Amino acid sequence: MISVDEALERILSYVSVLEPEERPILEALSQVLAEDVIAPFNIPPLDNSAMDGYAVQAASTAGASRSSPVELRVVGELAAGYVFEGEVAPGTAVRIMTGAPVPRGADAVVPFEQTDEAVHKAPTGVRRIDEGVRILREARPGNNIRRAGEDIREGQRVLAKGVVLRPAEIGLLASIGWGTAKVIRRPVVAVLSTGDELVEVGQPLPPGRIYDSNVYSLAALIERYGGIPKVLGIAPDTVEALVDKIHQGLDADMLLTSAGVSRGDYDMVKDVLAREGEIDFWTAAMKPGKPLAFGFFRSGQRRIPHIGLPGNPVSSMVSFELFARPAILKMMGKTHWQKPAIRAIAKERIVNRDDPRRYFARCVVTEEGGRYYASLTGPQGSGILSSMAAANALTVIPEDVDVVEQGEEITVMMLDWSQGEEWGTA
Repeated sequence: MISVDEALERILSYVSVLEPEERPILEALSQVLAEDVIAPFNIPPLDNSAMDGYAVQAASTAGASRSSPVELRVVGELAAGYVFEGEVAPGTAVRIMTGAPVPRGADAVVPFEQTDEAVHKAPTGVRRIDEGVRILREARPGNNIRRAGEDIREGQRVLAKGVVLRPAEIGLLASIGWGTAKVIRRPVVAVLSTGDELVEVGQPLPPGRIYDSNVYSLAALIERYGGIPKVLGIAPDTVEALVDKIHQGLDADMLLTSAGVSRGDYDMVKDVLAREGEIDFWTAAMKPGKPLAFGFFRSGQRRIPHIGLPGNPVSSMVSFELFARPAILKMMGKTHWQKPAIRAIAKERIVNRDDPRRYFARCVVTEEGGRYYASLTGPQGSGILSSMAAANALTVIPEDVDVVEQGEEITVMMLDWSQGEEWGTA
């Protein structure tokens, strides 16, 4: 039996970053850039108006105030997406919309609010060209103008290799005309449940049998963290059936199995792994989740990493969070795979006396008066899936701590900060 830290270190030392692929940017969210992105032009490409108003020569507004307005002749109107063909001369103005290129000759934009625009609109709501506009405040050169290249300069590195594409980065790529991006591809992760007691969801449930929940929760976790699940279904407790199912998953980048790694007479995964590949380790000093196997299966010249998760639903999910999730993120090129860990005050007594293993109890973390508190989600049996569904965090009770008393401070690993909100990884 090895420690949690050593188990994770061994798994991460084996898996590697996958090769890049070209993806449409709308399909590349949360993937990692495989190359630097260089701006082909300025953003914005031209000086443009930051406000709806009038493009003017600032000198033409000298001394303007509400008590002594300056009147300018309106010589044109300009919307975003168009270029004014003329020029703003002294004593004139062009009515301009936000985002429109600033006309030649203009060096400032006076917002509508600083003119008599609201008072003297035409009945149609649009000001007539060639009538005057009164300026109610003196403008200074540069007022309300966004300069060309203010956001991004031509030739500038916009995004660096290794950046995770969030919505803002997707928008940035679109702003420079990139419809596709070279990113580290998402790993395909095959997932298999084992056991004669399991029944596929949607089928009749005979006495003594249970529905297979693990393959569904694991496939959902794979997708949540960026992988592509390949569901292999259920393998009965025979070596031949298990080998056949495993062979169906050997075109994946990683294989996850649920159950079959303990000491029972029908726990065969580790035996098949020893025959078809190699075992690195098969127990870890943690609870829930002590039965944990890691190694690889052979397929020609390829060696496919395999993580054998426990069969109990909670143990399976906790072990996934601690070991499979970091492996998937590393394959995707991500370098930060730790879940956020915070300090919280235990709202009840937590016992860790069975044997020296790290204890990941399911809990709910809440904030009260500027401090965090952790409450267990009820009975902590490794088969009580409802305790996991109610949790937003796991306690991290060290191996050498027998009891945490109510009111003591502990470390908790956040799974979800709040309902519907995830902690990002980058």
